[in-house]
Amino acid sequence: MRDFKGKRYWLIGASEGLGAALAQNMSAAGADLVLSSRDKAKLEMLASGLSGQAQVCPVDVSDQGDVDRALSEVGDLDGVVYLAGLYWPMPAQEWNPEQATAMMEVNLTGAMRTLGPLMQNFVQKDAGHIVITGSLVGFRGLPRSIGYTASKAGLMTLAEGMYYDLQKTGVAVQLVNPGYIKTRLTDKNNFKMPFIMEPEKAADIMFRHMQSNRFAISFPRVFSLLFRLGPLLPSWLYYRLY
Repeated sequence: MRDFKGKRYWLIGASEGLGAALAQNMSAAGADLVLSSRDKAKLEMLASGLSGQAQVCPVDVSDQGDVDRALSEVGDLDGVVYLAGLYWPMPAQEWNPEQATAMMEVNLTGAMRTLGPLMQNFVQKDAGHIVITGSLVGFRGLPRSIGYTASKAGLMTLAEGMYYDLQKTGVAVQLVNPGYIKTRLTDKNNFKMPFIMEPEKAADIMFRHMQSNRFAISFPRVFSLLFRLGPLLPSWLYYRLY
């Protein structure tokens, strides 16, 4: 089981929801945290309520200059958890170029901007822990999900490629694919969301996975089967069912 006591982790997308709940778990386990998002006030409020040490480092992952500045401030790390995300429900008929591009910039390109430089340091010292937050929606295309599904699918294959390359090194890579979590993002949905979870419950599952040596987890388990089986179905059947 992975020990977090005294380890320094950067949580990118920590100001609320799953990120804030995970920060509570990691801090209670003894980790020193660097908390990042665009909302400095929420980060400071979160940091003040944690049991362990926490540094606040606001960052906009869609801005390369701001990412470079944050990278220079966070210092040496033992691990990083990428949780930053934007979401708007969007069918192709109502394509919003600004919102679609923003989802890709934050959800996928932001991960590239932050993880790439960190990877160089982790590989050099042959030690590090990288956790990427995908989504059940990333297994295959879904309706009303222009931008978001594509960005999460990219994140998931990014994690798979990194895991393949690094599995025989000291750098650990993990992928977490949650289903619906009750946040301000899912509040935008006007449809029933099966098995929707509170952030604290999702964070418990995610942190248990981070303590393990397994690569990927998708949850809730039963609900995730619907998405994990999707890529195995012929296209005509998949489109009819989903």
